[in-house]
Amino acid sequence: MPDHIKKQLLAEISQLEHELAHELPAEIKKAVAMGDLSENAEYHMAKQRQDFVNARLGQLKRRMAELSLVNLSNIPKDKAGFGSTVVVYDATKEEEIEYRLVTSEESDVSKGLISTTSPIGRGLVGKRVGDVATVVTPNGKRELEVLKLTTIHDEAGDGDQDSKADGAKQ
Repeated sequence: MPDHIKKQLLAEISQLEHELAHELPAEIKKAVAMGDLSENAEYHMAKQRQDFVNARLGQLKRRMAELSLVNLSNIPKDKAGFGSTVVVYDATKEEEIEYRLVTSEESDVSKGLISTTSPIGRGLVGKRVGDVATVVTPNGKRELEVLKLTTIHDEAGDGDQDSKADGAKQ
């Protein structure tokens, strides 16, 4: 898991745990002191926030566990996967586009950072140079031909250099 993602998740977990352990109990105690709980908006809002914080903490801790299980040795060295940079020719837009396959926490379409769980990311995972991915997006079907592939292993310097092939599409 990328360090900045781990830090981001841990920071949110820490903030939510603090809120759950310190801030919300104080709000609930203050609301209970106001009397009748059946019509006490402050009490109901604090309890709803407590439920939300508990649910979000559960989500974040599950995501941390999932990301910690990512094993780089299971990522292919000759096909697109997590961490790969893929240059494609988009026949629909008639242009070359560069994407980097990242976690959902890092995705930013405007910067070419595409989640491996997005439609385009799922379509590109497992593709080699020369392969064509047909991707259904909210804007319609797109044909993406892989022109160049740099895997996470290539960038780390331990990949097979043959996977850095350039396509001849002009």
